[in-house]
Amino acid sequence: MTACKKRPTSDNVFLRRAVLSQHIVSALVENRAGTLSRVSGLFSRRGYNIDSLTVGVTDDPSVSRMTIAINGTGQKSDKRVLEQIVKQLEKLVDVIAVRELENESCLRREIMLVKIKTDEKTRPAVMEITGIFRARVVDVSPETITLEATGSLEKLNGLLLLLRPYGILELARTGMVALERGNSVLSVTKQ
Repeated sequence: MTACKKRPTSDNVFLRRAVLSQHIVSALVENRAGTLSRVSGLFSRRGYNIDSLTVGVTDDPSVSRMTIAINGTGQKSDKRVLEQIVKQLEKLVDVIAVRELENESCLRREIMLVKIKTDEKTRPAVMEITGIFRARVVDVSPETITLEATGSLEKLNGLLLLLRPYGILELARTGMVALERGNSVLSVTKQ
């Protein structure tokens, strides 16, 4: 087993990602090699760190949907810079359609697997927290419980905050996926 370096953490490590300054960009792109690199390069050149990036094929195997979540600085200039990035993305050959999704008008979800240290004393409390957050137990051993949770960033961060005192041994997150609510659709324009 390879040992991993432990990074310093603070009490609010899971809540640091402020949802208020989080921006979500959704793009339909050609499903081919190099597209991911070109798209992510635009963000890094502008000084934005991508917080979450998910890519998956759509119902058309030649098209993939990218959902890119980035945290802004909270400055008014964020919106202007993001508008420039979206305009530059639209110019890329591999990009079919792109738009920023407004936080209040989109559905956002993420899946998380988390392995918690437990024993016979702490297991009931961990199970109670699991029920409150509607998470699922997907694996149990004498010393651990592994949970699967799906939901918004706020929900998952809240779950982690309550589980942290028991000892989080491992954590894996899928990254955010998002769709606009209602009739609004990001689609391939027929030519």
